[in-house]
Amino acid sequence: MKNREYYLKLLKRHITNPKMIAHSLASEAVLRKLAGRFGESEEIWGLAGLLHDIDVEITNGDSLRHGPVGAEMLKAEGLPEELVEAVLLHNEKATQQKRSTTFHHALAAGETITGLIFAVALVYPDKKISSVKTKSVVKRMKEKLFAASVNRDAIMECETIGIPLDEFTVLALEALSPIEAELGF
Repeated sequence: MKNREYYLKLLKRHITNPKMIAHSLASEAVLRKLAGRFGESEEIWGLAGLLHDIDVEITNGDSLRHGPVGAEMLKAEGLPEELVEAVLLHNEKATQQKRSTTFHHALAAGETITGLIFAVALVYPDKKISSVKTKSVVKRMKEKLFAASVNRDAIMECETIGIPLDEFTVLALEALSPIEAELGF
């Protein structure tokens, strides 16, 4: 495996949208935090968060190709099979397989909560992630019309891996607040 800088450059060769770069960096931070929580490799989990959407512009967001194309790209890069599989399964619509490991569920939930947190931050007066309160995120989870494109079921996979929603939200906010400037907040 190469270093993070190599993979960040790889991501930026394939993703040009600054919001998608921010989403990837946010997902990396949350996945690193989750890896620490579970005693897993922060490097491998973080890279899964960083690279999970590497194919989104190539596939033009095609839900039947997004995931498999990225997994093949990462496999060709020689990344570990567990990382490749987690990237493949973060979009279950594109495969017959179902998420089954803590890593699979962590990536799906972790990358998805970033979108909800971003949306909540944007309605705060200062538009800062560091100002977002856990209760605001949890409240907005129940409001289906707020950030309607955010898949609440994917976020709730946090409970499948033994982390209640409140605790999961705290963990995600702790991961994102220190890098909010890098994320554009």
